Order: sequence, then C-alpha cells, then structure tokens
Amino acid sequence: MLSSLDSSLYPQVWEQQTFTSPQALLLSMLNNEVTIDANTFTKRLLANDIYQEWINTTVFGRYLHRNFTAFYQQTEDSFNVEMPALFRQELTRHAQYMPLGQVLFFAGEMSKVVRQTKLLTTTVNPATAIINAQKMATHQVSYSKVIVNQITIVGKQVLGFPIRHNKRTSERLRNEVLIMDFQDLRLVNEVTIEDIKKSNIDPTLNFESD
Repeated sequence: MLSSLDSSLYPQVWEQQTFTSPQALLLSMLNNEVTIDANTFTKRLLANDIYQEWINTTVFGRYLHRNFTAFYQQTEDSFNVEMPALFRQELTRHAQYMPLGQVLFFAGEMSKVVRQTKLLTTTVNPATAIINAQKMATHQVSYSKVIVNQITIVGKQVLGFPIRHNKRTSERLRNEVLIMDFQDLRLVNEVTIEDIKKSNIDPTLNFESD
C-alpha cells in the first residue's frame, strides 16, 4: 500500500490561512478565498517526500496511460480483442493499493464508461481539478455548472497508479492518479458554493470509493 500523502501534505498554510484537509483547501479555492495556481501546488507536491515515493515507484507514465485507455476502449479491431485485458492484467501487477483516507479529485460528471471499465483518472492537485471543471463547463452548451468531485479511499482494495509526468511539459501540472479498480462509488453529499455561503453547513465528503 502507498504511504498516505495527505497526512504528510496537511495542514498547509496558504496566504496566511491554515488548511487541515484537501477538501477545506478546495472549498476555499472555489470560494475565491485563496488563489493557488496548478503550478504552485505542483511545486509543493514535488517537494514532498511521500509524493516523490509515489511517482518514483511507478512505471506508469502519461504516454502509457493514453495508449492503455485507447486499447481498452476500442471495440472494432477483433484482432486485438484480447489486448485490453492482457494490458490491464500486466499493469495491475505493478499497481499499488491506495492509502486509506486519501482524497482525490476529478472534474465534471462521471461518465457511464467509468463504471463499466473501472478506470478513473483523478488528481491530487485541487487547482488542476478546478481548471478541468471550468474547461468542461465552458465547452458544454446546455450545462455550464462547474463540478469538482472529491473521492475518499475507504476500502483496502482500491488499486491505483500515480502517473509520473514529464517535468518539461505542461502535463507536469496534472498530478494524476489512475484508479484501476474499485468495488463501489457512492454519492455521500453534494455541496454547492451557494449553499455554503447561505449557511454554516459542514462541507463533508462528496464521494467515497471502496
């Protein structure tokens, strides 16, 4: 099992404010109470020993990620019909269990394909999640709400691959983790910024995965 990243990253201090959890930082960013860009957060991640362990123990890079996803989703090529399963089996041998309590983010509504393939691309960078959510909202004509989902690992059998990105490209800001297997994904609580501003509700977890 990977070591807990959140326990080594938090509490964090940004703009003279202390944040004890990823969700507290995310909500403050969405409320424009603090301004943190993806690059600044990535630098803090790369300076963290646990995150270095995460990305340096994986053989999984972005190039492999793209090709794996393409293989897994193709249906027309009957000659390679067994490739996705073989590819996944090989990658699973090198994946590691995600630490309990670890928080991950992903942007936008979850597609039906995720529940079928059990492949979900997430990030540990809240700024990246917000940027992706804003891009999705901009490109959707009929639905423009910015959606950022939070997942908390609550089971011991969640396999993940921290993706080691090329430091010389813009992809270094992705800070992605590919979740390769999970048994369930449940909506626990849905919070909107408007609701937070109107009340003193506790911004609890949005999603759980176990």
